[in-house]
Amino acid sequence: MEAVTFGVLGPVTAERAGDVLALRGPRHRAVLARLILARRRMVPLDRVVEDLWDEPPPRAVGAVRTFVGDLRRALEPDRPPRAPARLLVTEGPGYALRAAPDAVDAWRFEAAVTEADRMPAARAPERLRAALGEWRGPAYAGFGDARWARGERSRLTELRLRAVERRAELLVDLGRAAEAVPDLDAHLSEHPRREEAWRLLALALYRTGRQADALAVLRRARALLAGQLGVDPGPRLRRLEAGILAQDPALDPPGEPAQAAARLWARATEAYDRTVAAGARARLVSTVGLLRHLAVTGGDGLEAAREHRTTAIAAAEETGDAELTARVIGAYDVPANWTRSDDPELARRIVAAAERTLAALPDGTAADAARCRLLATIALESRGVRSPRGPRAADEAERIARRLDDPALLVFALDGAFMQSCTTAGQASRRDAIGAEVVALAARHDLVDHAVLGRLIRLQARSALGDFAGADEHAGAADRLAERHERPLVAVFTAWYRALRAAATGSPYDDAEAAYRSAAARLDGAGMPGLEHGLLPLALLGLRLAHGRPADVDRRAGWGPYRPWAEPFALLDEGRDAEARTALRALAQPPPDLLYEALCCAEAALALRLGDRAALERTYERLLPASGELAGAGSGLLTFGPVDRWLAEIGRALGT
Repeated sequence: MEAVTFGVLGPVTAERAGDVLALRGPRHRAVLARLILARRRMVPLDRVVEDLWDEPPPRAVGAVRTFVGDLRRALEPDRPPRAPARLLVTEGPGYALRAAPDAVDAWRFEAAVTEADRMPAARAPERLRAALGEWRGPAYAGFGDARWARGERSRLTELRLRAVERRAELLVDLGRAAEAVPDLDAHLSEHPRREEAWRLLALALYRTGRQADALAVLRRARALLAGQLGVDPGPRLRRLEAGILAQDPALDPPGEPAQAAARLWARATEAYDRTVAAGARARLVSTVGLLRHLAVTGGDGLEAAREHRTTAIAAAEETGDAELTARVIGAYDVPANWTRSDDPELARRIVAAAERTLAALPDGTAADAARCRLLATIALESRGVRSPRGPRAADEAERIARRLDDPALLVFALDGAFMQSCTTAGQASRRDAIGAEVVALAARHDLVDHAVLGRLIRLQARSALGDFAGADEHAGAADRLAERHERPLVAVFTAWYRALRAAATGSPYDDAEAAYRSAAARLDGAGMPGLEHGLLPLALLGLRLAHGRPADVDRRAGWGPYRPWAEPFALLDEGRDAEARTALRALAQPPPDLLYEALCCAEAALALRLGDRAALERTYERLLPASGELAGAGSGLLTFGPVDRWLAEIGRALGT
């Protein structure tokens, strides 16, 4: 039979398996409550009589025995006649309730409060919340006037009030002050004389940025204490008020700097607005520095940084000061590891501004640092564009940075060199060397964002070389840096890498497809359209071709810039071979980015199906430098399988 549980934190009840037991009249409940209060100890019969009646009637003892008999039948309905009771037992001159330690809500509540005091602070609020959930009303409701219940009711009530305040204190100290405010408000509406609760509410409001509300709460506390009790606030309330007025850093939560940082930010920006003139040129450089930090947050931050960057450049150019414009353009040295632009038109405008500024800079070595930054910007913003200007700018920026021996300049220039490393296939080893140097420089000079960049570059390069143990190491290091320094975009790349790894290391097709789709979900809202558009359908095409499956191209999928390579597959599936052949012959050389080899393989797959010798010859020539690599894996995102397999198939088709 299910155990019986008892409730005294509210009306006195007994339940079995959620069903409330019929306890008959108030005297029956009083006997049960009196025995629960004794906590499994025996209560003499004459004491029960005294507690139940101020002036016991002549047959009070017999009445108590009747109450006990009725309770036993309710609590143990299946007990055989004359069998000894197991729950409400006779012991010596009285009775005892042998309830299990967790069978009474008040006992569970006390145990939970004690347990919370010994738990790690982060877990204690939830334990206290569950404990406070045991309460259904005043303790021993219905027996508030009984002498025997008064002390226990007061003790349990005080314990409950302290638990509410302790939970609020924990939440405030854990940086979760906003969660504490509603409970403290409700708590004080019922118990307005709780000085500690007033203090906690004011502190919680302050830590959520509501300084004025916090001071108003302290004024209310002062008025209430003076009006009802005739006393001034205690020293803790007075110290808190003085600290809030002084914005004392000691009021910030230990180990939780978020609120302190928010207040510091507000004060610093207010001071900046007050002291730096609205039209000051310094504001332009400061703004770009802010946009730089905004960009690494991803999502809306990255989009906002792109949008406002050109406005800052235009404002700098309007001053006619080439050196200032160079500083504004070059200050945006946000590391980039994806070789396709998110906004090609915006990139073209930035390159044009950088070229104009470069031409306007004065001759001489004094401007070399500015010149280096402009050249690195041109190399970065020319990513994915087949033009000799990007590689030349990258080479010149690197030469200047090495001559100046400036590590911050050199990692910026090396990022430009990385962006221009895709003009031909088979450059994974070169990119790995770039990544290794960036990692070393970043470690020596505490360049956090470039430390992440170097790890991602090496992850991509080691993937292309089929070294997944090395790639795993760099993925893990990038994730650790991202977690420590709040770089959310890193997880997008490492999730895609793990999907690539599954596809390249023999995972079942369905598992690899699921991994790609899961990684693609991370791109939603990441603010990287140059990466997102068309990536998933291209990855799935590569997976199908690598597994020897039909291309099965769906025209409705969002192919983005990869549609020219997808369309001929769809035409072939529809039996429109002549149109597919025309589309194949119209294909341009893939852009110089990290998916160059992947698109060459897609073209090779089309040429193999159509037997187009010219296309086979050009794809063979393009892929040959990447022999020994995994096609497309240099992206760190997807693969079309080993390049050597594609070369072998093309060679057989050409009869070589």
